[in-house]
Amino acid sequence: MNPKGKLIVIGGAVDKGSFTEKNFDKQVEKNLNFFETGILKRLIIESRLKEKSHIEIITTASKIPKEVGPEYAKAFEYLGAGNVHVLHIEKREEALDQENIERIRKADIVMFTGGDQLRLTSILGGTPIHNLILEKYKNEEFIFAGTSAGAAAASNSMIYQGSSSEALLKGEVKITSGLGLIDNVIIDTHFVHRGRIGRLFQAVVNNPRTLGIGLGEDTGFLITNGNYMEAIGSGLVILVDGRHIKDTNLTQVEMGNPISIKNLVVHVMSKYDHYDLDKHEMTIHSEQHVLK
Repeated sequence: MNPKGKLIVIGGAVDKGSFTEKNFDKQVEKNLNFFETGILKRLIIESRLKEKSHIEIITTASKIPKEVGPEYAKAFEYLGAGNVHVLHIEKREEALDQENIERIRKADIVMFTGGDQLRLTSILGGTPIHNLILEKYKNEEFIFAGTSAGAAAASNSMIYQGSSSEALLKGEVKITSGLGLIDNVIIDTHFVHRGRIGRLFQAVVNNPRTLGIGLGEDTGFLITNGNYMEAIGSGLVILVDGRHIKDTNLTQVEMGNPISIKNLVVHVMSKYDHYDLDKHEMTIHSEQHVLK
């Protein structure tokens, strides 16, 4: 049974403007494009109750939660959302708190901020809040959204460590279990600016059944029905498909040595393009085919 919920993950650095400026309203045209075409607005549009949606912003991954949470709250409020809350869960015991559980139960959207994805999985993994989010995504018209660390943690397998410069040396990329909203994919973020293509190559060659998804800044994807993916935002989504790999030296070389891969397939998606995760088929949409 396919999930009823929707999944929106973002590569980081969402163009939400700088809400720390006192005269922000006067500088909207300079700072923001997301009001018209951006990801946060799309998140509200996709929600069942639109601007009336109960939104919980979860700052667990961040080292500066008191600063990050309010920034996103202001962004959503500026877009017309009137029921936005920030939920600080910094310890596992807080993920067991009944009041926090009830807030998630009432939520139409949960938005996980950036930071350290290992904090997300170690603090929330296996808790009632984690289980409730999985249940809501499967059975309700509910949206799970995450940016940066919140995006990387969304899948069943999660990259948590690995330098960009040495990513194609055997053993450099570290992978663990994520939050498990989607299987058979692995997501990497800040993909373009931090040059992380090698990290994704190694993650895929380790298990060619897994589709690698690299998200550029202010770029993401929307998954509906558990299998239909649309690129959203202003940049690129890179897909790395390892199912057609013909040869690799992965098992022959020693740890720390370079990896060779033959016939790795790469797709590049931009806004409005679609990918069927079941059929592994990509569709490119030109501007004239976009629904206004």
